Amino acid sequence: MSAVYDKNNPFHAKLVERRRLSSAGSLKDTQHFSVSIEGSGLSYTCGYSLGVFPTNNLNAVAALLKATGFSGTESVTIPKDVAAITLKEALTHRLSLNHPTYKFVQFLHDCATDEAQKANLASRIAETDPEKKKSWIEQHEYVDLLIEFSSAKISAQELVEHQRKLMPRLYSISSAPSKYPNEIHLTIAVVRYETNGRKREGVCSTYLAERIELNTPEVPVFVAHSHFGLPADDAVPIIMVGPGTGIAPFRSFVMDRATRGAKGRNWLFFGEQRKDHDFLYADEWADYLKSGVLTRLDLAFSRDQAEKIYVQDRMRENAAELWKWISEGAYFYVCGDAKRMAKDVDAALHQIVSEQGKMSPEEAVEWVKHFKKEGRYQRDVY
Repeated sequence: MSAVYDKNNPFHAKLVERRRLSSAGSLKDTQHFSVSIEGSGLSYTCGYSLGVFPTNNLNAVAALLKATGFSGTESVTIPKDVAAITLKEALTHRLSLNHPTYKFVQFLHDCATDEAQKANLASRIAETDPEKKKSWIEQHEYVDLLIEFSSAKISAQELVEHQRKLMPRLYSISSAPSKYPNEIHLTIAVVRYETNGRKREGVCSTYLAERIELNTPEVPVFVAHSHFGLPADDAVPIIMVGPGTGIAPFRSFVMDRATRGAKGRNWLFFGEQRKDHDFLYADEWADYLKSGVLTRLDLAFSRDQAEKIYVQDRMRENAAELWKWISEGAYFYVCGDAKRMAKDVDAALHQIVSEQGKMSPEEAVEWVKHFKKEGRYQRDVY
């Protein structure tokens, strides 16, 4: 009997393809990854996500060891684990090197012997402005705090007890099982930025982009189920709003409908910064339009003109047609940034429902609630 692979027992998959989607002139580095799940027994459905367990950058591990003065050979036990492992192993594979907590700040304060450092830490803990407090801790990783407050001498075991576990990252699947039953595609923006005078990186996005060799079975993965998915009836029209990497599940949706010959109409809203540099999977969308699989494609490239244009603006421009599709039974999907885009799209949807459906704003709110309850308004936001 083959092993059952899940979050607690991930499958060690091969990364079989890695290519850049955004151009060299883009302000973003968005990449396409193909992961082979052949031989795993794993299967997936359009709308599901792939969980990936990353490994920390060894340079970041070395920097943290240098800041603490530890060799990495120290024996530590991660809370709730039984077996002891080396500190280097813990920092490389098991623990998060960023997102320290104020509990750790308090611990450093209690251990600090330098009065100025102790006072600085005390002031950070006593800060009453929640935004300032949040901003300060977000600017720091463990290595920053250990360098800045070097008089706090702590043991290797105390360090690991104050770190969070390194968690898997979930990425929306951008392939269709009907076309790629043994492969899972991911569409990921590789995260690189700077805070507190230090260069930072997204742990998992750079793990896939830079630290994994192709065709070696070393990427621990599992399939995560989701509420997000295509209508059971292939004839039902769908409207998809997916700017940036939010395009991922909609590539899966359209690919699946194309592969299976589904007759439902498909309308995609896609947005990014610049058409010449950030039009993800442009050739594929052109082919789907030509074949008729993609009924409509509305694009919003925010920086290609003086006034910024976003997907919600394109929705409003096409309000009457959008309402017609919804009235004819269309499902409405949104994928991407939860903080701003999804809120703006939701506001635009409420406005369209109110104006085109000739409802009061209060009636539109109730209508959208029912729309969600029916499962026809689905969001995969993060």
